[in-house]
Amino acid sequence: QVQLVESGGGLVQPGGSLRLSCKTSGFTLDYFAIGWFRQAPGKEREGVSCISGSDGSAAYVDSVKGRFTISRDKASDTVYLQMNSLKPEDTAVYYCGTPCRADDEGTWVADFWGQGTQVTVSS
Repeated sequence: QVQLVESGGGLVQPGGSLRLSCKTSGFTLDYFAIGWFRQAPGKEREGVSCISGSDGSAAYVDSVKGRFTISRDKASDTVYLQMNSLKPEDTAVYYCGTPCRADDEGTWVADFWGQGTQVTVSS
């Protein structure tokens, strides 16, 4: 079955960097888009970035463009999110989810989720 296991979260100062990892199993990255989502306290979960299964093309929410980079290593079935220039508003639990896609309202959604990893940006 589909399994997603995130790691790499932690406490970082504003302006710092973190790299999140999502180890996948039960499906092939070639065939399914996978993405990173986040949920801050009191807010709904939002899509951060999705990477296509077919060609590896990536999309980002406006608030992280130029700071975050999604990538995948098909040999190890792992998806990464490199986060640079972190801001306090990036504080959230980060989840990977698949298949990443837009619903009828343009909101990014997924059917399968990992357990999440906490990212806290604070001085």
